[in-house]
Amino acid sequence: MSVTVQWRGEVRELAAPLTVGEALAQLGLPAELYLVLRNGVLLQEDDLLKDGDAIRLIGAISGGAS
Repeated sequence: MSVTVQWRGEVRELAAPLTVGEALAQLGLPAELYLVLRNGVLLQEDDLLKDGDAIRLIGAISGGAS
């Protein structure tokens, strides 16, 4: 049972079930720096990922003029 994660052109498999926050932690990624999408829908850190889910991670860009 696994979740497929697409990130920076790579594909990783993580054991399911787990939350989005747990998935990011397993990948060593800070949750505040990534958007997580499942079927084009933005997920929250506490959303549950189940067997067969495929998610995509997108780096959040922040900043602005000072």
